[in-house]
Amino acid sequence: MLGAAAQDYLKTIYKIALTEERATPSLVAERLGVSAAAVTKMLRRLQELKLVNYTRNQELSLTMAGEKVALEIIRHHRLLEAYLMEALGYTWDQVDAEAEKLEHVISEEFEDRIDQLLGYPSHDPHGDPIPTKDGHMEWVRHRTLTEMEPGQSSVICRVADRDPAMLRYLGDLGLYPAAPVEMLGKAPYGGPLRVRVDGVEHAIGKELADHVFVSAAPEPSAA
Repeated sequence: MLGAAAQDYLKTIYKIALTEERATPSLVAERLGVSAAAVTKMLRRLQELKLVNYTRNQELSLTMAGEKVALEIIRHHRLLEAYLMEALGYTWDQVDAEAEKLEHVISEEFEDRIDQLLGYPSHDPHGDPIPTKDGHMEWVRHRTLTEMEPGQSSVICRVADRDPAMLRYLGDLGLYPAAPVEMLGKAPYGGPLRVRVDGVEHAIGKELADHVFVSAAPEPSAA
């Protein structure tokens, strides 16, 4: 059986490949907080197991078998996040750390029961898609809040979840998935953005806005 550390590597490589131009050993080391030597050793093992492809130009990709493992762990993680928040009262900044501890140990039956209890959710509390039981995940590359222009309106669809403190602050501002947001103005030279979130005006920095992803606001229904 593949250990938790190996599963974490596969999950991390998969997620990097979705959001970055290239998945590289240095990015994996940064995301997992491990040394370059540790990454090299694990990648060698994952290659031997035919779970990872590692090209000479330092680019990583998962084999079909590696992707299957990664998606299963991501499914466990995101279902657990939804369960912890909806059934046990955790806040959205607490669920990631708890799900990390549990994702490697729950059984398939437990996974199925969580899924059923929650009504078969399609997204986790941060707006990330939950892979299906058969290993399919719908991924859309949304624009960031920073990319909106003054006068434009959108709906928040996803928020980066790696920083609990940032999530708490975003929550205080009401920047949750499904919240309507309008760009009111942008200060020059990297200054703050003025946005209206669910009717309330806020000034936020560009760095923060880069971690909030939006989609087009729904078309108004016909009268």
